[in-house]
Amino acid sequence: MALCLTLVCLFCSAVLAAVYVVTKDPIERANANILKESIGLVLPPGGDLSEERPLEVGGLPSVYYVSSSAGTPAAYAIQSSTVGFSGPLTLMVGITADGKIYNTSVLSHSETPGLGAKCATDEPFMTQFEGFDPAEKILAVKKDGGDLDAITASTITSRAYALAIQNALAAFQTIKGE
Repeated sequence: MALCLTLVCLFCSAVLAAVYVVTKDPIERANANILKESIGLVLPPGGDLSEERPLEVGGLPSVYYVSSSAGTPAAYAIQSSTVGFSGPLTLMVGITADGKIYNTSVLSHSETPGLGAKCATDEPFMTQFEGFDPAEKILAVKKDGGDLDAITASTITSRAYALAIQNALAAFQTIKGE
């Protein structure tokens, strides 16, 4: 009986290992494509993109990219993560050299389908960040005294999205101070 159970466990382990080996590269390629597309969405067109640079955002290790025009930094793409309602929420935030948000893109999330997951698909929610100037508006949901419209029934996710952007803006200030 023990021998039979051992053989079944070994077989299952071998199958899991094979699935991991077969799917590892396609998953890594898909994640790299998502990252590349997100960087393209959050930065103005036409700049020369730097290599990935390490950074700490909101106390977590992260990365950023610089888009330069004629050798002068024009915009920054900063990866920022925070915790949403159901788990981690990771954004790519594009910030122009003058500190305005150019655009944002969701890299990954674990939010509830049909509710918090709308942070990646709800056009009115996503477009309110385009051109957002934190010097003129408050980067918080209206329920908290800010200028942002929250996703219906997803205030926690909306707050997390705003926090990820706030963390990226703080990181931007650190980068600019270097």
